[in-house]
Amino acid sequence: MLTRIVLLVSMMSVAILSGCNRPGETPTPDAIVTIPFTKHGDLDFVRGTETLSTIEIEIADSDSSRLRGLMQRTSLPENSGMLFIFPVEEEQGFWMGNTQMSLDLIYVSADSSIVSIAKYAQPMALETIPSGAPAQYVVEVPAGYTDSYGIIEGDMIVWRRAGQ
Repeated sequence: MLTRIVLLVSMMSVAILSGCNRPGETPTPDAIVTIPFTKHGDLDFVRGTETLSTIEIEIADSDSSRLRGLMQRTSLPENSGMLFIFPVEEEQGFWMGNTQMSLDLIYVSADSSIVSIAKYAQPMALETIPSGAPAQYVVEVPAGYTDSYGIIEGDMIVWRRAGQ
């Protein structure tokens, strides 16, 4: 249910924001605001006792930060991504509206196990990308990251906030 509300609010936000330009007008580069990456912590992808890779993460744990996600980003620093933390474990669904780069979406259960991966999500697409299983966390990384590091369903994540 929360996912549907987030999706509806997201679509309304895009509609409102797109109203800032005349119909058919493409925003000029000066009108596009980019949001810089801010490190909030680190996240390891783990299989058994082996760490497959480590990324720096921004953490989206409020309604507004989860809604914004990686919108208005044209790139991420190498070995970085975003960790979305939801208050409860349930089916999740993400979309790529106003997200300008292709991403891998990694859906993770409450016990930190990867339950599904959506690879190479198309930028700016409005279709919902479902988790297919209950998830409490979602990790977004640049497209191809999971293939490059061999990350698969059943692997685990271990994350920590900066300074902890």
